[in-house]
Amino acid sequence: MKKTGIAIVVVLLAAILLAGSCFTVAENEYACTVRFSKIIDTTAESGLHFKVPFLDTVKYFSRATQLYDIPPSEVLTSDKQNMTVDCYILWSISDPKLFYQTLGSTSVAEQRLDALTYNELKTVMGTLAQSDIINMEDGSKRNDIYGNIASDVNALAKTYGIRVEDVKIKQFDLPESNLNAVYGRMISERNQMAEKYTADGNYEASIIRNDVDKKVNIMVSDAQAEAAKREAEGEQEYMRLLAEAYDSPDKQEFYEFTLALDALKSSLDGNDKTVILDANSDLAKVLMGAAGGR
Repeated sequence: MKKTGIAIVVVLLAAILLAGSCFTVAENEYACTVRFSKIIDTTAESGLHFKVPFLDTVKYFSRATQLYDIPPSEVLTSDKQNMTVDCYILWSISDPKLFYQTLGSTSVAEQRLDALTYNELKTVMGTLAQSDIINMEDGSKRNDIYGNIASDVNALAKTYGIRVEDVKIKQFDLPESNLNAVYGRMISERNQMAEKYTADGNYEASIIRNDVDKKVNIMVSDAQAEAAKREAEGEQEYMRLLAEAYDSPDKQEFYEFTLALDALKSSLDGNDKTVILDANSDLAKVLMGAAGGR
């Protein structure tokens, strides 16, 4: 019985020692083996690893990119205007040993990143006027500013074993006391732009209208001149045809007589049937002759 009990105890102790000497590392983790508060080994290789039981402990840190949403904070622009900046930072652990030695935990790291980012934002925004930040210009200029902020914060964070991948500003806001003044200035600027566009449009429209009116007048004038020319040519042709048709004295006399009849017919078109003719006119002679015969 004694031997059996001893064997069981030995097996239990071996199992405990074996369990205490093994640890596993996931694919997205760093594992730091700590002995007497000092890191003796660091690994990023996933799988099963060994340590000295009871003496060594293992600290795990994430290898994945982490997002820290920095609380909104106020900064002062170069023209002494307060602005509230809301941003977030993407970061990861690049040196787990240095990270453990300088910070030790993710919560402490976020506090340090908060301070580094705020100080850098305060420095950079202090070189910009409010109008440089709030405007309608190409956003690529502001992206360059944000890129410089991320680069500077990353350079400072390297001393803690941290790699800053990006700093993104979600929103620039204004204190309540400044909102109305800034919105009023923006509305005034947009109204000025609208008035300028309207004036430019009216000017261009007047140029187009004047050009069209000029072309219309030229076309009408040309058409009237062409019509007068065609009318003169027609009259000339008409007279030529008349001259050809009545080329003898008898024909001319007959033509004049028909014109006189037409004139008489036109004059008797109203209620007044009285006609005064010269007694020596051919038409009077013809009419008087017809009356005498009757």
